[in-house]
Formats: sequence, structure tokens, C-alpha cells
Amino acid sequence: MNYAFPLMAILIWAGNTVVTKLSAGAIFPAEIGFYRWLLAGLLFTPFLLPKVWRNWPAIRPHLGKIFILGILGMALYQSLAYFAAEITSATNMGIILSLMPLMSLALSIAWLGQRLTFGALLGALVSFVGVLEVVSAGHPLGLLDQGLNRGDLLMLVATFAYALYSFLLKKWQLRLPPLQLLYLQVLVAIIVLLPLFLLSAKTGLNPHNLSLVLYACVLASMIAPLLWMQAVHRLGPSRTTLFFNLLPVVTALIAAWVLDEQLAAYHLYGGLLTLAGVLLAERWTTPVRRAATARQP
Repeated sequence: MNYAFPLMAILIWAGNTVVTKLSAGAIFPAEIGFYRWLLAGLLFTPFLLPKVWRNWPAIRPHLGKIFILGILGMALYQSLAYFAAEITSATNMGIILSLMPLMSLALSIAWLGQRLTFGALLGALVSFVGVLEVVSAGHPLGLLDQGLNRGDLLMLVATFAYALYSFLLKKWQLRLPPLQLLYLQVLVAIIVLLPLFLLSAKTGLNPHNLSLVLYACVLASMIAPLLWMQAVHRLGPSRTTLFFNLLPVVTALIAAWVLDEQLAAYHLYGGLLTLAGVLLAERWTTPVRRAATARQP
């Protein structure tokens, strides 16, 4: 039963990648990016604002860090994904997003002093080859002439923003109730995205895009984080993180079913390589320095 929590969260987030793709052409990226957080904020406020108000003395010293987290994890990551969806496929987006745990691990090694492992080195190389296979449509050398698809590049930047968000959460370890922290980041996203929303062209909410906004708000922004928090509480962070590796596979299957996206051979090879690289980094934890020291006479 405990495994149902992370599995449901991954299913919702994979579906949200497809919803992000469906939003292209149905609603402007700046609109859905703003509406989803605005609605989430309105729904959260009656339950969480009184608690935040009572806990304000503990929250106030962390406002700067909360603002940075809200920009990276809520505003920047998802906004870039909406813009990327206009140019690239949901399958590509899911495979690129699967690099997030590896990027977060690299940041931890660089700035938190976490030991460099053979798995991290080899995993980074294998995943890099896998992503190259996907973004080049099976012709990596063609990137030298054609360059990277702008949508894939935006998704890479979005994934790095979320990896940096995850890294900072680990580094700062803000001792605040998780729901209050999530609510405050939602408020930051509303404030940060408001100027872009006001300056953007408007489609307006209509019967064709309202369900997309509701999915992004209620399921992806509210229900999935709650499920993930429960999973971390019941299974622990390390075991829960492993479920994130299912994201590209589930996204590709949903995209093929809902969007009729064709799964080419390069999606299979690239996705498997990317997934293998992440698993290597997570499971092969022999430190490089220890192995080098052991070989010395």
C-alpha cells in the first residue's frame, strides 16, 4: 500500500507532461503558468494562511531562501516547460526531465562535499549519451550541423532549474512544515509570474483549456506533492527518489496513447541509456578516492 503513494505521484506528473504538451495552442504558456499557481494559491489559502500567520516568526528568517525556491521550482521550471512544449514532444520532455536526479547529485558533489563515486561518473556519461540520442533523433553527429532543438534546450534549462531547486532544499533543510513551505512557494510563483502574465497575449479560459488548467493546478500542483510527501514519510527519501526513474517510461506511454506520439527506436535506446545512467549513479556508490587509495602500495 505504501508504494501506491509514489506511484500515483509519478503517474500524475507524467500526465502533467502530456497536459503541458496539450496546452500548446490551447492557451498561451504565460497564461497557464500563472493560472495554475493562482488557483492553487486560492485553494490553499483558507487552510494554510492561518497556520502560516501563526508560524510567521519561524518563517520570516527564511523568506529570502523561500523566494529563491519559489522562483526555481514553481515559476521558472514549469514556465520553461510550457514554452518548450510548443516546440518539442512530450516524450522528449519526459526523457530530459529524468536527468534531474543526476543533475542534483552533481550539484551535491560539487557544493556539499558529497563524495564522488564511480557510479556518478559513469552514470553521467551514459545518461549524456542517452539524451544526445533522443534530442538528435538518433543522429548525434547531426547536432554539430543543426544544433539543438530550441524546445529540448528549454527543457534542459527547466530540468536544471528543478535540480538546483532540489539541491537547495537539501542544502538549506528549512525546518518548516512541508505544506506551509509549498504554499509560500506557490505565493512566490504568483508574484513572479504576474508581470509576464500581464504582458502576454491572452487566450482566456474556455471549455477547451479549462480542464488542462485544473489538472495542472489540482492534481499536479496540490495532490501529487501531498502524495510524494506521504511517500517520503513512509518509505524514506532514498527509496522514494527511485520511483522518479519511472517518469520517462510512464510519460512516453501516456504520450503514445493520448497524443499518438510515435515511439521511435532512438526514444527506446536513449531512454534506456538515460535511465541506466541515473540508476548507476544512485546504486554504484564506491567513492573514487577510496578506490584510488586502496590501489596505492
